[in-house]
Amino acid sequence: MKHKRVLAALAAVFCVLFTPTAKAQPRSGDSFPSQVDLSIRFYDKKVYHISGPSGEPVYVQVTLTNRSPGSFRFKLADERVFSVDFDVRNLANQSLELADYIIRRRSESRHVYFREITVEPGESFSFVEDIRNYAALGEPGSFVIQARIFPELLRENSAQAVPLVSNRLNLNLRPPVLPGPEGVPFEIDVESGAVLVREKLPPDEAVAYMLTARQKSQWEKFFLYMNLEAMITNDAARRRSWLNESEEGRLRMIAKYRSDLQNSVADEDIALIPSDFRIENTSYSGETGTVVATQWFRIGRITERRRYAYTLRRTDDIWLIEDYTVTRLGTE
Repeated sequence: MKHKRVLAALAAVFCVLFTPTAKAQPRSGDSFPSQVDLSIRFYDKKVYHISGPSGEPVYVQVTLTNRSPGSFRFKLADERVFSVDFDVRNLANQSLELADYIIRRRSESRHVYFREITVEPGESFSFVEDIRNYAALGEPGSFVIQARIFPELLRENSAQAVPLVSNRLNLNLRPPVLPGPEGVPFEIDVESGAVLVREKLPPDEAVAYMLTARQKSQWEKFFLYMNLEAMITNDAARRRSWLNESEEGRLRMIAKYRSDLQNSVADEDIALIPSDFRIENTSYSGETGTVVATQWFRIGRITERRRYAYTLRRTDDIWLIEDYTVTRLGTE
């Protein structure tokens, strides 16, 4: 019996020493630092100016990718300025002054509300921030942007916290745009830097130009052959607001409508990105025309087909889109 008790004790020790244990979950901020990537890119491909029609934002998409074998957890504040920071420098390697927005937020005495985000192996998490909220972009020039995320939040006593650091982005800010006809700024071609000029395209080519621009996320070209005033006033509620506005107020409405289209807040059907399109029919007489186009959209693993009928009007020999209808044709 004595020998059996000794053997049992040795077996227990063997089990303790050699039974594999589960991997400990890494702590936020110091887990797999070489395998958790932080990257940034411009959310919109466009030409940026020091000021836009309504303080045009400079959106940057921040993406955190977990390439480690374990889960990565971090805290994301509702007020992102307590989780992320942007270092914006000029070509002389001088940091720009902080924007008023971030100074106000970080100087307030308030609770910092947050949610804990878990990024599993092989997954990514993204959000979009406006650089103008972080740096005082008041002068034209070339700048270098780098982001930092503080997994345990950015607080007064977190000076020694080790952040995740992103790649660098080059931002070129141009002088203010010159006013075009009726005070609407000229559009700039992102690829060439030249001022975009409306050409005397037939209605079908104007629609094809718009759709091709949307496929390439070229917003300046996307809006070039649109009559935004007509599209705004097609809606009864917006038309009432338009009629009650001053000239300056109407320009603000146009700027907001453009922004809403880009962010899929208004008339999202026209701003969807088609994977393919085909012009089916074009008819016009006098000053009005209609172009019918079938468009295909990738939605997950399926492809949806829709038929768009665009209404155009000719003004000074330029055909502009002023309305549209959509018919859903099912999936393929």
